Amino acid sequence: MSMTFDPAWLNSVARIARAAGAAAMRYYGSASAQAKSDLSPVTLADHAANDMIIRELRALFPQDPILSEESADSPERSAAGRLWIVDPLDGTKEFLAQNGEFAVMIGLAVAGEAVLGVVYLPESGALYGAARGMGAWVEHDGRRHPLARMPLSQGAVPRLVVSRSHGHSLTARIQASLGIKDATVAGSVGVKCARIAANTQDFYVHPSPYLKEWDTCAPEVLVREAGGVVSDCLGNPLRYNKPHPVQPHGVMAVAPGLFTHVQPMVSALYSERQARTMSAFAS
Repeated sequence: MSMTFDPAWLNSVARIARAAGAAAMRYYGSASAQAKSDLSPVTLADHAANDMIIRELRALFPQDPILSEESADSPERSAAGRLWIVDPLDGTKEFLAQNGEFAVMIGLAVAGEAVLGVVYLPESGALYGAARGMGAWVEHDGRRHPLARMPLSQGAVPRLVVSRSHGHSLTARIQASLGIKDATVAGSVGVKCARIAANTQDFYVHPSPYLKEWDTCAPEVLVREAGGVVSDCLGNPLRYNKPHPVQPHGVMAVAPGLFTHVQPMVSALYSERQARTMSAFAS
């Protein structure tokens, strides 16, 4: 299958994300959750958004496989050079809490690399988009503004954003090691990465082995094209279209100029935790 992509697809994907968001919002304030096999919640809103996205992507790109959190995976996708990666409603707990911190996320990976992404926040109407080599932007109330971050000033303490629903003890250790006094909590990975791209926060780290490719694909492109860096907690690039769509070493997203400052410490603390975990299993 094709290994190319057209940045002009971004406008079509943005339209699909808006339609999916509208489909989800019909259930806002009335949705009830069911538990999936991994005990995470799912609602009719998740399914409505997913159905919309799958239908529209298949109409536009009939030869491309789709990996979505709310659809059955297909082993045939691993042979594809191009893969659409979808989280129809990232932040279902936040959707149920009606706090606005949820997102529709549609990403595209080519040859294992995230190259195009849309993150849409249905409650506020803010839509973020980015494509490799084309920069990032946010659109709100019909106006589109570019997102291009300047490097953090020397010695500045980064503004940390952490998961509202999935706290982790290692995140607290990282925060303390960097001398960060306060951290903002937020829901969806897309929301947190959008804040980094838009210069509201500077640093997001989630050292969890449970994140999936659909959690990171679209947000990664957004941060990267705004000038930041995204990696796993060992400092390695994230990869996509793996046989099992997990990001086994979590994710770290940072503002420009910050990666070389935080990565060695994050990697050391993460590796130490991994070694202790392996030792406990071996004993």
